[in-house]
Amino acid sequence: MDDLRRACAQVAAEARHVHVVAEAIPAYAATLTLPERAPAPAPLTGAAREHAAASVLTLDAINFGSGWFPTLRKRPGLSGYGTVAAGLAEHEARHGPFTAAALTRLGPEDLGRLTGQDAEHPLMTLFAASLNDLGARVASDHGGGFARLVDGAGGSAVSFARALGRWPCFADCSRLNGHVLPFLKRAQIAAADLARARVVSWADLDRLTMFADNLVPHVLRLDGVLRFAPALVARIEREELITHGSREEVEIRACALHAVEAITAARPGSCAAEVDQRLWERGGGAAYKARPRHRSRCTAY
Repeated sequence: MDDLRRACAQVAAEARHVHVVAEAIPAYAATLTLPERAPAPAPLTGAAREHAAASVLTLDAINFGSGWFPTLRKRPGLSGYGTVAAGLAEHEARHGPFTAAALTRLGPEDLGRLTGQDAEHPLMTLFAASLNDLGARVASDHGGGFARLVDGAGGSAVSFARALGRWPCFADCSRLNGHVLPFLKRAQIAAADLARARVVSWADLDRLTMFADNLVPHVLRLDGVLRFAPALVARIEREELITHGSREEVEIRACALHAVEAITAARPGSCAAEVDQRLWERGGGAAYKARPRHRSRCTAY
């Protein structure tokens, strides 16, 4: 993912709307309590491994839509993502994970029932399209085996994320001023989630970047590591949608990724995925939830 790191550094250097407060990073990095690395648990095998791979990839294929989350019917105490994940988990508890063939047959009505939403909600159509694509490609390219898809990466999280990112269901690449930024947020987080689920032990997990979304930049802004232009802050505070692919939106994601790289460099032995996880968890705090974060309607995050 070094090409993405370089492109984000260039965007950060040229940014008009978002500024990385470099002088704040050493002290900020020192305040982060990162998760301890425990010995790797025994990997799953057989049917349990296949089920875990199917479960992770199915959820990550619809791990987007935060720009629409304010319009969803949420379960008590759950976020938009939590509501979607809970519906999928309940289905799996009753019936097991979807097979690749079953994913190809899902429609908006099915996703509406699964998540407790109206079938006419735009996300249901987008969710169905993403799951249809995932199922069709696993069926045609990997004999219907989700674990086979994972094994095809040869133990490399980066190779896996890049391969997955070439599929429409996980595509996520932006462009700005001639810079190509393959953020691959959901493809990268799928690689990390598969490792957490004991499906695979990647040799290069530390080469992933942060998972560029709209929560980590929000945390970094409120914590003083990112500084947004006043006009952009005003738009976000008004809960105005920020168009996906616009200069402002690309700068937000690129500058956050560049800042996380700097934070990681200030904490020897850490990796971007660990820093991302801690910042994402911090974003669940009351102080961060009380302020609007930027919203973009897209399938990237």
